[in-house]
Amino acid sequence: MYLAKQPSLRGTLRDSSACEGLKGLAEEQVRICQRQVEAMDSVKHGAELAIEECQHQFHNRRWNCSTLQGLQVFGKVAIQGTRESAFIHAISSAGVAFAVTRACSRGELEKCGCDRKIHGVSPEGFQWSGCSDNLSYGIAFSQAFVDNPERSRGVSSSRALMNLHNNEAGRKAILSHMKVECKCHGVSGSCEVRTCWKVMPPFHKVGNVLKEKFEGATEVHPKRVGSRKLLVPKSSRFKPYTAHDLVYLVASPDFCDRDPHSGVFGTSGRQCNRTSHGMDGCELLCCGRGFHTAQAEVVERCSCKFHWCCSVKCKQCRHLVEVHTCR
Repeated sequence: MYLAKQPSLRGTLRDSSACEGLKGLAEEQVRICQRQVEAMDSVKHGAELAIEECQHQFHNRRWNCSTLQGLQVFGKVAIQGTRESAFIHAISSAGVAFAVTRACSRGELEKCGCDRKIHGVSPEGFQWSGCSDNLSYGIAFSQAFVDNPERSRGVSSSRALMNLHNNEAGRKAILSHMKVECKCHGVSGSCEVRTCWKVMPPFHKVGNVLKEKFEGATEVHPKRVGSRKLLVPKSSRFKPYTAHDLVYLVASPDFCDRDPHSGVFGTSGRQCNRTSHGMDGCELLCCGRGFHTAQAEVVERCSCKFHWCCSVKCKQCRHLVEVHTCR
Protein backbone atom coordinates (compact mmCIF):
# COMPACT_ATOMS: atom_id res chain seq x y z
CA MET A 1 0.00 0.00 0.00
CA TYR A 2 3.00 2.29 0.50
CA LEU A 3 3.33 2.50 -3.30
CA ALA A 4 0.08 4.49 -3.38
CA LYS A 5 1.83 7.32 -1.52
CA GLN A 6 4.71 7.54 -3.98
CA PRO A 7 4.84 9.67 -7.16
CA SER A 8 4.11 8.05 -10.54
CA LEU A 9 6.41 5.08 -11.10
CA ARG A 10 6.57 5.47 -14.89
CA GLY A 11 9.47 7.88 -14.69
CA THR A 12 11.03 6.31 -11.60
CA LEU A 13 11.26 2.70 -12.87
CA ARG A 14 13.14 3.10 -16.13
CA ASP A 15 14.73 -0.32 -15.66
CA SER A 16 14.59 -3.27 -13.30
CA SER A 17 17.54 -2.06 -11.18
CA ALA A 18 15.35 0.73 -9.77
CA CYS A 19 13.05 -1.84 -8.10
CA GLU A 20 15.49 -2.28 -5.22
CA GLY A 21 14.98 1.39 -4.35
CA LEU A 22 11.24 0.99 -3.76
CA LYS A 23 10.45 1.06 -0.05
CA GLY A 24 8.10 -1.37 1.62
CA LEU A 25 8.61 -4.33 -0.75
CA ALA A 26 9.54 -7.83 0.39
CA GLU A 27 12.45 -9.60 -1.30
CA GLU A 28 10.27 -11.64 -3.66
CA GLN A 29 8.17 -8.56 -4.50
CA VAL A 30 11.36 -6.81 -5.61
CA ARG A 31 12.11 -9.78 -7.90
CA ILE A 32 8.58 -9.62 -9.37
CA CYS A 33 9.10 -5.91 -9.94
CA GLN A 34 12.39 -6.63 -11.74
CA ARG A 35 10.71 -9.21 -13.99
CA GLN A 36 7.65 -7.04 -14.69
CA VAL A 37 8.67 -3.40 -14.29
CA GLU A 38 5.89 -2.26 -16.62
CA ALA A 39 3.21 -3.66 -14.28
CA MET A 40 4.33 -1.69 -11.23
CA ASP A 41 2.45 1.48 -12.15
CA SER A 42 -0.71 -0.67 -12.23
CA VAL A 43 0.17 -2.00 -8.76
CA LYS A 44 0.44 1.59 -7.54
CA HIS A 45 -2.89 2.46 -9.19
CA GLY A 46 -4.48 -0.60 -7.57
CA ALA A 47 -3.26 0.53 -4.14
CA GLU A 48 -4.68 4.01 -4.79
CA LEU A 49 -8.02 2.49 -5.83
CA ALA A 50 -8.08 0.41 -2.63
CA ILE A 51 -7.42 3.40 -0.34
CA GLU A 52 -9.98 5.56 -2.15
CA GLU A 53 -12.65 2.84 -1.97
CA CYS A 54 -11.88 2.05 1.68
CA GLN A 55 -12.32 5.72 2.59
CA HIS A 56 -15.55 5.87 0.58
CA GLN A 57 -17.01 2.81 2.33
CA PHE A 58 -16.03 3.92 5.86
CA HIS A 59 -16.40 7.71 5.62
CA ASN A 60 -19.20 7.81 8.21
CA ARG A 61 -17.78 5.32 10.73
CA ARG A 62 -15.50 5.83 13.72
CA TRP A 63 -12.65 4.24 11.81
CA ASN A 64 -12.75 6.00 8.45
CA CYS A 65 -9.75 4.37 6.79
CA SER A 66 -7.43 7.26 7.61
CA THR A 67 -3.91 6.95 6.25
CA LEU A 68 -0.52 7.88 7.71
CA GLN A 69 2.81 8.86 6.24
CA GLY A 70 5.39 6.08 6.34
CA LEU A 71 5.59 2.41 5.42
CA GLN A 72 2.55 1.43 7.49
CA VAL A 73 -0.06 3.40 5.52
CA PHE A 74 -2.90 2.41 7.88
CA GLY A 75 -0.76 2.27 11.02
CA LYS A 76 -1.21 -0.71 13.32
CA VAL A 77 -4.85 -1.09 12.26
CA ALA A 78 -3.69 -3.15 9.27
CA ILE A 79 -1.70 -5.63 11.35
CA GLN A 80 -3.87 -6.17 14.42
CA GLY A 81 -5.97 -9.07 13.10
CA THR A 82 -9.26 -7.14 13.41
CA ARG A 83 -12.13 -7.04 10.92
CA GLU A 84 -10.78 -3.63 9.74
CA SER A 85 -7.50 -5.40 8.94
CA ALA A 86 -9.51 -8.07 7.08
CA PHE A 87 -11.15 -5.41 4.91
CA ILE A 88 -7.84 -3.66 4.21
CA HIS A 89 -6.28 -6.90 2.94
CA ALA A 90 -9.32 -7.85 0.86
CA ILE A 91 -9.72 -4.46 -0.83
CA SER A 92 -5.95 -4.17 -1.42
CA SER A 93 -5.58 -7.53 -3.16
CA ALA A 94 -8.73 -6.79 -5.18
CA GLY A 95 -7.33 -3.37 -6.16
CA VAL A 96 -4.11 -4.85 -7.55
CA ALA A 97 -5.98 -7.61 -9.45
CA PHE A 98 -8.42 -5.03 -10.84
CA ALA A 99 -5.78 -2.51 -11.95
CA VAL A 100 -3.49 -5.10 -13.56
CA THR A 101 -6.45 -6.68 -15.41
CA ARG A 102 -7.57 -3.26 -16.65
CA ALA A 103 -4.04 -2.52 -17.89
CA CYS A 104 -4.06 -5.85 -19.77
CA SER A 105 -7.32 -4.98 -21.54
CA ARG A 106 -6.00 -1.56 -22.50
CA GLY A 107 -2.87 -3.03 -24.07
CA GLU A 108 -0.57 -1.34 -21.59
CA LEU A 109 1.33 -4.51 -20.60
CA GLU A 110 3.44 -6.64 -22.95
CA LYS A 111 2.90 -9.93 -21.08
CA CYS A 112 -0.90 -9.94 -21.23
CA GLY A 113 -3.85 -8.77 -23.27
CA CYS A 114 -7.52 -9.62 -23.62
CA ASP A 115 -8.71 -13.02 -22.43
CA ARG A 116 -8.58 -15.15 -25.61
CA LYS A 117 -9.66 -18.33 -23.82
CA ILE A 118 -13.27 -17.14 -24.11
CA HIS A 119 -14.34 -17.84 -27.71
CA GLY A 120 -16.88 -19.69 -29.83
CA VAL A 121 -20.64 -19.68 -29.32
CA SER A 122 -22.22 -19.56 -25.86
CA PRO A 123 -25.05 -21.90 -24.74
CA GLU A 124 -27.32 -18.85 -25.03
CA GLY A 125 -26.49 -18.58 -28.72
CA PHE A 126 -24.34 -15.46 -28.85
CA GLN A 127 -20.83 -15.20 -30.26
CA TRP A 128 -17.98 -14.62 -27.81
CA SER A 129 -15.91 -11.81 -29.29
CA GLY A 130 -14.45 -8.43 -28.38
CA CYS A 131 -12.02 -7.94 -25.52
CA SER A 132 -12.92 -9.92 -22.43
CA ASP A 133 -11.12 -8.74 -19.29
CA ASN A 134 -8.23 -11.09 -18.54
CA LEU A 135 -9.04 -11.43 -14.85
CA SER A 136 -7.20 -14.75 -14.56
CA TYR A 137 -3.94 -12.88 -15.28
CA GLY A 138 -4.78 -10.09 -12.82
CA ILE A 139 -5.65 -12.59 -10.10
CA ALA A 140 -2.47 -14.61 -10.70
CA PHE A 141 -0.37 -11.42 -10.50
CA SER A 142 -2.14 -10.34 -7.30
CA GLN A 143 -1.60 -13.79 -5.74
CA ALA A 144 2.09 -13.71 -6.57
CA PHE A 145 2.71 -10.09 -5.52
CA VAL A 146 0.24 -9.30 -2.71
CA ASP A 147 0.33 -12.72 -1.00
CA ASN A 148 4.11 -13.00 -0.91
CA PRO A 149 4.79 -11.22 2.42
CA GLU A 150 2.31 -13.56 4.12
CA ARG A 151 3.66 -16.73 2.52
CA SER A 152 7.18 -15.77 3.55
CA ARG A 153 5.99 -15.71 7.19
CA GLY A 154 4.93 -19.35 6.88
CA VAL A 155 1.48 -20.89 7.02
CA SER A 156 1.95 -21.70 10.71
CA SER A 157 1.23 -18.03 11.50
CA SER A 158 -2.43 -17.40 12.36
CA ARG A 159 -2.16 -13.84 11.09
CA ALA A 160 -0.72 -15.04 7.79
CA LEU A 161 -3.54 -17.58 7.38
CA MET A 162 -6.09 -14.84 8.07
CA ASN A 163 -4.50 -12.39 5.64
CA LEU A 164 -4.16 -14.97 2.86
CA HIS A 165 -7.81 -15.96 3.24
CA ASN A 166 -8.97 -12.33 3.10
CA ASN A 167 -6.69 -11.55 0.15
CA GLU A 168 -8.38 -14.34 -1.80
CA ALA A 169 -11.86 -13.22 -0.68
CA GLY A 170 -11.08 -9.79 -2.12
CA ARG A 171 -10.17 -11.25 -5.50
CA LYS A 172 -13.25 -13.49 -5.49
CA ALA A 173 -15.42 -10.39 -5.03
CA ILE A 174 -14.36 -9.37 -8.55
CA LEU A 175 -14.54 -12.86 -10.03
CA SER A 176 -18.04 -13.63 -8.76
CA HIS A 177 -19.44 -10.36 -10.14
CA MET A 178 -18.04 -10.43 -13.68
CA LYS A 179 -20.62 -9.17 -16.18
CA VAL A 180 -21.40 -9.95 -19.82
CA GLU A 181 -21.61 -6.99 -22.20
CA CYS A 182 -22.97 -7.41 -25.73
CA LYS A 183 -23.29 -5.57 -29.02
CA CYS A 184 -25.90 -6.22 -31.70
CA HIS A 185 -25.05 -6.50 -35.40
CA GLY A 186 -27.59 -6.52 -38.22
CA VAL A 187 -29.50 -4.45 -40.75
CA SER A 188 -31.18 -1.30 -39.36
CA GLY A 189 -30.11 -2.07 -35.82
CA SER A 190 -31.57 -5.57 -35.72
CA CYS A 191 -29.90 -8.12 -33.51
CA GLU A 192 -29.33 -10.92 -36.01
CA VAL A 193 -25.86 -11.49 -34.57
CA ARG A 194 -24.88 -10.66 -31.02
CA THR A 195 -21.24 -10.56 -29.92
CA CYS A 196 -20.43 -10.53 -26.22
CA TRP A 197 -17.48 -10.27 -23.89
CA LYS A 198 -16.83 -10.43 -20.14
CA VAL A 199 -16.00 -7.33 -18.11
CA MET A 200 -15.17 -6.68 -14.48
CA PRO A 201 -17.71 -4.91 -12.27
CA PRO A 202 -17.02 -1.26 -11.34
CA PHE A 203 -14.63 -1.12 -8.39
CA HIS A 204 -17.32 0.59 -6.28
CA LYS A 205 -19.35 -2.61 -6.68
CA VAL A 206 -16.39 -4.63 -5.37
CA GLY A 207 -16.17 -2.23 -2.43
CA ASN A 208 -19.89 -2.64 -1.70
CA VAL A 209 -19.58 -6.43 -1.74
CA LEU A 210 -16.59 -6.41 0.60
CA LYS A 211 -18.24 -3.91 2.97
CA GLU A 212 -21.15 -6.36 3.30
CA LYS A 213 -18.62 -9.12 3.99
CA PHE A 214 -17.00 -6.86 6.61
CA GLU A 215 -20.35 -6.44 8.39
CA GLY A 216 -20.84 -10.23 8.49
CA ALA A 217 -17.20 -11.22 9.08
CA THR A 218 -16.54 -14.34 11.18
CA GLU A 219 -14.33 -14.31 14.26
CA VAL A 220 -11.97 -17.30 14.09
CA HIS A 221 -9.20 -18.94 16.06
CA PRO A 222 -6.43 -21.38 15.06
CA LYS A 223 -6.96 -25.09 15.47
CA ARG A 224 -4.60 -27.97 14.72
CA VAL A 225 -6.22 -30.54 12.41
CA GLY A 226 -3.76 -33.39 11.85
CA SER A 227 -0.55 -31.79 10.69
CA ARG A 228 -2.30 -28.63 9.47
CA LYS A 229 -3.20 -25.43 11.24
CA LEU A 230 -6.65 -24.12 10.28
CA LEU A 231 -8.80 -21.16 11.23
CA VAL A 232 -12.20 -22.23 12.56
CA PRO A 233 -15.13 -20.14 13.88
CA LYS A 234 -14.47 -19.14 17.48
CA SER A 235 -18.01 -20.05 18.53
CA SER A 236 -20.10 -23.04 17.52
CA ARG A 237 -22.97 -20.57 17.09
CA PHE A 238 -21.16 -18.94 14.15
CA LYS A 239 -21.98 -20.21 10.68
CA PRO A 240 -19.07 -21.85 8.78
CA TYR A 241 -17.39 -19.24 6.61
CA THR A 242 -16.80 -19.65 2.88
CA ALA A 243 -13.94 -18.61 0.60
CA HIS A 244 -15.93 -15.43 -0.18
CA ASP A 245 -16.26 -14.32 3.46
CA LEU A 246 -13.93 -12.23 5.59
CA VAL A 247 -12.45 -13.58 8.83
CA TYR A 248 -10.72 -11.91 11.79
CA LEU A 249 -8.83 -13.03 14.89
CA VAL A 250 -9.39 -10.29 17.49
CA ALA A 251 -12.18 -7.86 18.34
CA SER A 252 -11.77 -4.27 17.16
CA PRO A 253 -11.04 -1.35 19.50
CA ASP A 254 -13.78 1.28 19.70
CA PHE A 255 -11.68 3.86 17.73
CA CYS A 256 -13.11 6.64 19.94
CA ASP A 257 -9.87 8.10 21.29
CA ARG A 258 -6.89 9.45 19.42
CA ASP A 259 -3.89 7.10 19.31
CA PRO A 260 -1.48 8.28 16.57
CA HIS A 261 0.96 5.46 17.38
CA SER A 262 -1.66 2.92 16.31
CA GLY A 263 -2.98 5.00 13.41
CA VAL A 264 -6.23 5.83 15.22
CA PHE A 265 -7.27 9.47 14.91
CA GLY A 266 -10.29 9.30 17.22
CA THR A 267 -13.58 11.00 16.43
CA SER A 268 -13.11 14.38 18.10
CA GLY A 269 -13.76 17.10 15.53
CA ARG A 270 -15.54 14.74 13.12
CA GLN A 271 -18.78 15.99 11.56
CA CYS A 272 -21.85 13.98 12.63
CA ASN A 273 -25.53 13.70 11.72
CA ARG A 274 -27.73 14.83 14.63
CA THR A 275 -30.87 13.12 13.31
CA SER A 276 -29.31 9.77 12.41
CA HIS A 277 -29.46 6.69 14.63
CA GLY A 278 -26.78 4.96 12.51
CA MET A 279 -22.98 4.95 12.85
CA ASP A 280 -22.83 8.48 11.37
CA GLY A 281 -25.18 9.79 14.09
CA CYS A 282 -23.77 12.09 16.75
CA GLU A 283 -24.55 9.66 19.59
CA LEU A 284 -22.53 6.76 18.15
CA LEU A 285 -19.86 8.63 16.19
CA CYS A 286 -19.04 10.90 19.13
CA CYS A 287 -18.89 7.93 21.56
CA GLY A 288 -21.31 9.60 23.98
CA ARG A 289 -19.05 12.67 24.47
CA GLY A 290 -21.62 15.05 22.98
CA PHE A 291 -21.15 17.44 20.09
CA HIS A 292 -20.78 21.11 19.18
CA THR A 293 -23.27 22.86 16.91
CA ALA A 294 -22.31 25.82 14.75
CA GLN A 295 -23.75 27.62 11.78
CA ALA A 296 -21.94 27.65 8.46
CA GLU A 297 -22.69 29.54 5.27
CA VAL A 298 -23.21 27.38 2.20
CA VAL A 299 -23.06 28.72 -1.35
CA GLU A 300 -25.06 26.80 -3.96
CA ARG A 301 -26.12 27.28 -7.55
CA CYS A 302 -29.80 28.11 -7.86
CA SER A 303 -32.45 29.56 -10.22
CA CYS A 304 -30.72 27.93 -13.19
CA LYS A 305 -32.05 28.79 -16.64
CA PHE A 306 -31.27 27.34 -20.05
CA HIS A 307 -30.32 29.93 -22.70
CA TRP A 308 -30.57 29.11 -26.41
CA CYS A 309 -28.12 27.95 -27.54
CA CYS A 310 -26.40 26.33 -25.56
CA SER A 311 -25.67 27.40 -22.03
CA VAL A 312 -27.10 27.19 -18.54
CA LYS A 313 -26.84 30.25 -16.31
CA CYS A 314 -27.35 30.08 -12.56
CA LYS A 315 -27.44 32.46 -9.63
CA GLN A 316 -25.48 31.89 -6.45
CA CYS A 317 -27.61 31.44 -3.34
CA ARG A 318 -26.25 31.67 0.17
CA HIS A 319 -27.91 30.14 3.21
CA LEU A 320 -27.00 29.04 6.71
CA VAL A 321 -26.90 25.40 7.81
CA GLU A 322 -26.20 23.78 11.16
CA VAL A 323 -22.98 21.77 11.38
CA HIS A 324 -22.48 19.31 14.23
CA THR A 325 -18.98 18.13 15.25
CA CYS A 326 -17.95 15.66 17.94
CA ARG A 327 -16.47 17.01 21.19
